[in-house]
Amino acid sequence: MNLNQWLLIAIIVLPLLLVILNRLRIDLAALSMAVALGALQLLGLGMLGPAHTPAGAIQAISGLSQPVVITLISLFILTRGLEKSGLTAWLAHQIVRISNHHESRLIALFAALTALLSLFMNNLAAGALVLPSAMEASRKTGIRPSKLLIPVAYGSLLGGAATYFTTANIIMSDLLRIANPPQQPLGILDFTPTGGLIAAAGILFLAVFGSRLLPDREPSAPQSAPRLTGSELEALYQIGERLWEARVLPGSAFANRPLYESSIGGRFGVAVAAVRGGADSPREPTANPLIRPGNILYLIGREERIAPLNEMGLEITPLAGDTSVLRGISYLEIMLAPHSRLEGQTLKQLDFRQQFGVPVIALKRLTRSYRTDVGDIPLQMGDSLLAVGRLREAPALQRSPDLIVLQPDPAGQPVDRRQAGLTLLLIAAAVGISLAGAPIYLVMLAAAVLALLLRILPPEEAYQSVEWPAVFLIAGMYAVSLAMVQTGLAELLGQRMLELVTPFGPLGVAAGAYLLTALLTQFMGGQVSALVTGPITISAAISMGANPQAVAVATAIGCSASFLTPMAHPVNILMIAPANYKFSDFFRIGWPLTLISFAGLLAGLALFWGL
Repeated sequence: MNLNQWLLIAIIVLPLLLVILNRLRIDLAALSMAVALGALQLLGLGMLGPAHTPAGAIQAISGLSQPVVITLISLFILTRGLEKSGLTAWLAHQIVRISNHHESRLIALFAALTALLSLFMNNLAAGALVLPSAMEASRKTGIRPSKLLIPVAYGSLLGGAATYFTTANIIMSDLLRIANPPQQPLGILDFTPTGGLIAAAGILFLAVFGSRLLPDREPSAPQSAPRLTGSELEALYQIGERLWEARVLPGSAFANRPLYESSIGGRFGVAVAAVRGGADSPREPTANPLIRPGNILYLIGREERIAPLNEMGLEITPLAGDTSVLRGISYLEIMLAPHSRLEGQTLKQLDFRQQFGVPVIALKRLTRSYRTDVGDIPLQMGDSLLAVGRLREAPALQRSPDLIVLQPDPAGQPVDRRQAGLTLLLIAAAVGISLAGAPIYLVMLAAAVLALLLRILPPEEAYQSVEWPAVFLIAGMYAVSLAMVQTGLAELLGQRMLELVTPFGPLGVAAGAYLLTALLTQFMGGQVSALVTGPITISAAISMGANPQAVAVATAIGCSASFLTPMAHPVNILMIAPANYKFSDFFRIGWPLTLISFAGLLAGLALFWGL
């Protein structure tokens, strides 16, 4: 081994040791490695490029421009659109219902669902799609995310081993074409028997032993902050006790007038929570709609304040606590910020609805809820207000330093079919176009841009949806992958491994190919390790007279065995922040899963390839 290889080992091992000891964040460790490699290249060492080429130091930041980074950012945006639509909450509800709140069943179901999706799409995309549903299931059941998210990640990797459409699998097929002499490439179904056996064994292992081996850790603060659903807020503010349905009759004093000009709140002390026209769903009264004969107004207030409205041409019906008519209405909970200038003033004095764009329907002070004459109550520190409306449509509310706004958990909302349909259509189109040969990073980016242009998400929310630590971790580790190839360390490890296993015949070469590739994948990623080990393992198979296609399958499946470290695959990185995982969490459950996958591989090679 030469100096550059020893330096690279030190640059990898020392930061990772600090990560294992919980002295350093893993994303900072990756960036530290990239900086160190760039500095050594700048000093003339050939770490990222030829020696004595300082310009090669730019490779230290080349990870930020890699396709996987663009794909990941795009997926964050698209899955946030699905989460907002309520589809992920609906999916989580179905999985929770099937599992009957049983932890092992939940683990198995989420791993199986992600494995199924990864048969037809990129592993990262499958994991990103299922992640919000797993988080929602965690909130519903009280089972911590740390019990569910590694199964989501590993499910995608297990499923990816059973399909041709994984990047490393495609690379290995192409390497067979350019081997010397050229070999028959792999077919679409060549990975399915062996990979399917491994996936089934892996999911069974997660179901049986996952509860015991997965950590039971508190999630990070943003993930653990409790949020009430819309229906829970209705119960908290006791909306149902004061809820009435008012049909606008022809000739009503309110007919054919804008809602806010009717002064229902100012004159009668009641609030309009929603407006429904004909067969339409109820909507928030934030846009000052025109009241037409036949419209339904949902009013909140005491009976003696509601009764006089009968004389104004409204047909009043008590709803007896049935708040289901408000399903689909968006709520905001608002509190005074410390040192707020609004303290002591009433909503009427502030002209709150006009100033902030949302009507307030209830006020809670200590244990009492006020739903009548809310606009006349001077605000006090500790009060909370329940308003109807959407935060993105109330920019003044977002900018106000005097108010703190809490958005409810969207789980209580029905699925927004338009938003869910558009987002699913964009994702399906992107996956379909990528299967036809277009670069996945480009089509995913196009889908994310279209989601913004179609206003599925506002740009500010899209930027906030990106997990930046995951992005920087991937970018930093890319420089490490380059260095392992440039210094020859990866090739050296490959040659030493094959020297050990060649005496064991064709099955030994295939087993060695899996173990070598799985080891390198923990630090280089599956795509890079396939390019490094693929030519070596295929050449060894040809020289021994072994089946090169079988060895190529073993090498490719080793690229999917990204179970030992979080940086082994972007889908692992994706799960770190929501579940508050540590480096050791992946190794604890990953090493037995790697051995089970290895055993499944040997069985599959013997059964389906005759090795």
